[in-house]
Amino acid sequence: MIVRSRAPLRLGLAGGGTDVAPYSDLFGGAVLNATISMYAYATIIPRSDGKIILYSVDKGERYEASGLGELPPDGRLDLLKGIYNRVVKEFSHEPLSFELQTYVDAPPGSGLGTSSTLVVTVLGAFAEWLGIPMGEYDLARLAYEIERIDLNMLGGKQDQYAATFGGVNFMEFFKDDKVIVNPLRIKTEYLHELSHNLVLFNTRTSRISSTIIERQARNVSHNNIKTIEATHRLKEQALMMKDALLRGEIDKVGEILDFGWENKKLMATGISNPKIDEIYEVARANGASGGKISGAGGGGFMILYCPGNSRYDVIEALAAYGGSSQHYDFTHSGLTSWKI
Repeated sequence: MIVRSRAPLRLGLAGGGTDVAPYSDLFGGAVLNATISMYAYATIIPRSDGKIILYSVDKGERYEASGLGELPPDGRLDLLKGIYNRVVKEFSHEPLSFELQTYVDAPPGSGLGTSSTLVVTVLGAFAEWLGIPMGEYDLARLAYEIERIDLNMLGGKQDQYAATFGGVNFMEFFKDDKVIVNPLRIKTEYLHELSHNLVLFNTRTSRISSTIIERQARNVSHNNIKTIEATHRLKEQALMMKDALLRGEIDKVGEILDFGWENKKLMATGISNPKIDEIYEVARANGASGGKISGAGGGGFMILYCPGNSRYDVIEALAAYGGSSQHYDFTHSGLTSWKI
């Protein structure tokens, strides 16, 4: 028997950062995101010799142990170890023997939610293998706890829910830690137009998101008014984006992205840099009406809204920066797992 699973990466279109503590705990948050046809994959091959083999194919990293009910985090594949440790603690209550292989279509630091999507994917594979009955909210919450509590990794809450549920979602994060995922029924022609006009540009750089998120969280904790007010406006941006997409006012997306980008840069230092600023201005000069860096900022992929047929001029102009446009489609489904 072989167990496989996959879950989609996501584009954060609005409200990013309002799902990060302590802001979400103090004020509540709202984001709008959409999953795309780039995935995290996991394969579990059960073994009977007591060995545990973890292999990240895209990173080229491998870890092997034998007969352990807990794998010590040491900087090598700690995400996978953290998932295994939680599965043993809560579900199997005894060591497992298997080989786990993973692959992600985008590198770490891309801003597409790779780490959280990988956790959701691997959890889904374990749940399929062991017959663990978990609903979507339960699985997303468990993935969040593994990253943010068990492994002390800084970040928000949206990525785990996006990967689990899939589709275009307006998500609300309440002060009592409650999360509500509202799937949006966007007309097919609106989504086609959005994907045509929304260029996903790979800057060929990466960043450590935890550094930026730590600054953002510290600013909120220290009652930095500029940061808090900017984050309030990002929560408003999520509502603006929701309204525009449901109404089919797709060309408003550019100005809504631009509004969010100007406010996002006020949340913490390091969200932008001279190269990102230059890329953004060149894109604007060649027809883009707005955009943003994907994820926490500092590098990775940029999202650029290019109305009409300006996408071609924008892509050509940005070729000088060593990056490339990434083809994608919006997806409707989230985590999927199966046995063969």
